[in-house]
Amino acid sequence: MVLRPFRSDAFAAVSVSPACGGHAFRDPALLQRALTHRSAAPTHNERLEFLGDALVGAIVAEALYVRWPRAVEGELTRARAELVRESSLATLARQLELGTRIQLGPGEMKSGGHRRDSILADALEALVAAIYLDAGFETCRAVVLPWFAEAIDALPPPHKIGKDAKTRLQEWLQARQWPLPVYSLLSESGEEHAKLFVAECALVDRDLRRTGEAGSRRAAEQLAAEAVLDALGA
Repeated sequence: MVLRPFRSDAFAAVSVSPACGGHAFRDPALLQRALTHRSAAPTHNERLEFLGDALVGAIVAEALYVRWPRAVEGELTRARAELVRESSLATLARQLELGTRIQLGPGEMKSGGHRRDSILADALEALVAAIYLDAGFETCRAVVLPWFAEAIDALPPPHKIGKDAKTRLQEWLQARQWPLPVYSLLSESGEEHAKLFVAECALVDRDLRRTGEAGSRRAAEQLAAEAVLDALGA
């Protein structure tokens, strides 16, 4: 999915209809405020960011609630957190080409503020609030939800979100009252700065064993547990 960036005439004049992510602003001043960092002017986007944070959370929460009717609260919460975390919002901001349009003070300009995740994520949230104030919630949701469509489609099943493989395997086994897995370090090799660990995850009573190889023992165990989950079809 390709997100449509807003036109470069965004701040040209009130008579020009500015657009962003598919929305044409009736009040261009809202758009300008949304893309003004506090380092650039006394009137900036922090209050809009506060409102936008809540709006993004609500829009994403509703989408997940409808998409996964059987998911429990914890699964929905973890999925929402994955979608609205700073790095995810910054990625969307880059796709919308917000970075070059954010008004920054000289210091932030020199330090590359237009590329910083925190500034980009804040600007995206402020933009969502500006759309809401300009056109209401229904329009805001219609504009914003497609921005998240690709990321929502890419989410793993609800029970896998936010939990590592060892935790998921343990919960899967406990739900069936099966014995817990046994983890073993099979080998450790390489120089101190480039170690390679091979770990095994075994379900002894099921004669099921899988290995994982990584730069740390913990990571190797996680990969081995993931391989066991795959073997179980879990």
